Amino acid sequence: MEYRRLGVSGLEVPALSFGAGTFGGRGELFGAWGDVDVAQARRMVDICLEAGLTMFDSADVYSDGASEEVLGAAVKGRRDRLLISTKAGLPTGPGPNESGSGRARLIAAVEGSLRRLGVDHIDLFQLHAFDAHTPVAEVLATLGDLVRAGKIRYVGASNFAGWQLMKSLAAAEEHGLPRYVAHQVYYSLVGRDYEWELMPLGRDQGVGAVVWSPLGWGRLTGKIRRGAPLPAGSRLHSTAEAGPPVEDELLYRVVDVLDEIAAETGRTVAQIALNWLLTRPTVSSVLVGARNEEQLRQNLGAVGWRLDDEQIARLDKASATTPPYPYYPYYRLPDFTRINPPAV
Repeated sequence: MEYRRLGVSGLEVPALSFGAGTFGGRGELFGAWGDVDVAQARRMVDICLEAGLTMFDSADVYSDGASEEVLGAAVKGRRDRLLISTKAGLPTGPGPNESGSGRARLIAAVEGSLRRLGVDHIDLFQLHAFDAHTPVAEVLATLGDLVRAGKIRYVGASNFAGWQLMKSLAAAEEHGLPRYVAHQVYYSLVGRDYEWELMPLGRDQGVGAVVWSPLGWGRLTGKIRRGAPLPAGSRLHSTAEAGPPVEDELLYRVVDVLDEIAAETGRTVAQIALNWLLTRPTVSSVLVGARNEEQLRQNLGAVGWRLDDEQIARLDKASATTPPYPYYPYYRLPDFTRINPPAV
């Protein structure tokens, strides 16, 4: 397993981390993701640690907290061998302080996560969404108090817009408050929006990407093909509307090239899609999930080798889309890159 710095922090994280969204199985959405119990989760943690995968990511909203509970039980007795990452900020109930990033909410959220995980600190705590109603200084000051109390070690964000992340980083610098070192983002061969603004920002400001849904919400597993129905066990049957949208033609164009490279390398479609992400600027770690041991072992096969430059170029071309405004008018002009080079 390769290890990388998380942004400009002193924390080293594995190139692949484990996303525990499949743990717990409560509710319609997360039940469709998976229903891994404690015994299964413990075995998955064994496999991960044997492979050098040492960071495990969850959130308070995953299966109404059951994901954190199962993860905590699975890592019990070996806390010093791994990193725990979790998130808070999305609604967990109807109450006025059961969502967002206000001081009362964040303190309660961290205490709740520590209790469910059965640990005394969280290595990476991320805000699951930007809270437009709470002053950024209040959010960062609260995170600072939690860091000083030893309850969290590093802080990050998730799914922030560029201006939201930059505003937070500027406030942290101005007031001497904790700085986000990680941004948990959606990024895949069929979803490259991250590259237009968030990747250049991360590169400029030293914020490492922790990638979620690297297989395009289950579309790049190798089971979806042009002209074929969805496989019977695909979670897309019940969760497609909750995930990132992907145009069919883009998906099939990418899968066609993935199939070609799979034949050349002997690797699986999913392994190639994950390996491509590991070549991208700012990517510190890619989250892989699994509903069973077989899926986990397949995903772990994405490291220890590298696509060659020609294969990367083919995947880049197949997955390319027109950038949104205000990027597309200028990137069509070759000379523009002399003053504003692309991030990749």
